[in-house]
Amino acid sequence: MPRPFRFAVNMLTPAAGPEWRKRCRRAEDLGFDVIQVPDHLGMPAPFPALVAAAEATGRPRLGTFVLNTAFWNPALLAREIATTDTLTEGRLEVGLGTGYVQEEHERAGLEFLPPRERVDLLTRMVGELDRLLGDEAHVPRPAQLPRPPLLIGGNGDRVLRLAAEHAEITAFTGARVTPDGVRVLTAEELDGRVAAYRGFEAGRPAPAELNLLLQMVTVTQDRRAAVRELRPMAPHLTEDQILEVPVIAVGTVRQIADQLRERRERFGFSYLTVLDPFMEAFGPVIEELRGS
Repeated sequence: MPRPFRFAVNMLTPAAGPEWRKRCRRAEDLGFDVIQVPDHLGMPAPFPALVAAAEATGRPRLGTFVLNTAFWNPALLAREIATTDTLTEGRLEVGLGTGYVQEEHERAGLEFLPPRERVDLLTRMVGELDRLLGDEAHVPRPAQLPRPPLLIGGNGDRVLRLAAEHAEITAFTGARVTPDGVRVLTAEELDGRVAAYRGFEAGRPAPAELNLLLQMVTVTQDRRAAVRELRPMAPHLTEDQILEVPVIAVGTVRQIADQLRERRERFGFSYLTVLDPFMEAFGPVIEELRGS
């Protein structure tokens, strides 16, 4: 039996209080199950934005998607998590990642570590948060609230192994950073990443929920015309291959719904995130998929 779908919107665009609350209520009305906020300079600060989202809505959960571990001290992050989870009455999901934008580290006055060291930092952070969030003396919080679910995002073997061991949710980025910029993964490449993760999670008592960030959602009758503009971003792929890229959802509402059902069957992705510019377009897809 496949895991039921969950849908999230990642809110990238800053807004004043009334407009922010209006957009969060709209996300709830469209059927999104989770309102997420990223952790990039130039975008909303995650924790106050999520508290405001919680005050404006009643049903959606709230998530960081994902925190840049290098930006945070473990003790201070544990305090932020505990307070936000308390103020949102247990609706928080904590997403963590290694961070990948060198320019942001430089603007923040932080060293941009090599990939291996960034994974080391993420591993230490996961261990410290487990310890600190379980310590009432360090992080006072209502005893009835369990630790917020942990989401770990990435694609490399070490990050996927860490997620298999510690996270309730594993998020696959569907792209990788190369010297020439960000390159989307083909369906076959993502097959390999999911297969590696399945090997790492073999000893889990229960499988984790798998998340995928959809980078593009376009409702259209002409799928090929819609992806033609992406050719410069993926010169190594044919038009047919671009249409099959897992992070792209293009077609009529029914076609997109069918694509996402197929990706759940093939990869296991039942928790889908869209970027806020695609929030309205994705609403009818949620309605089509709801309950499936």
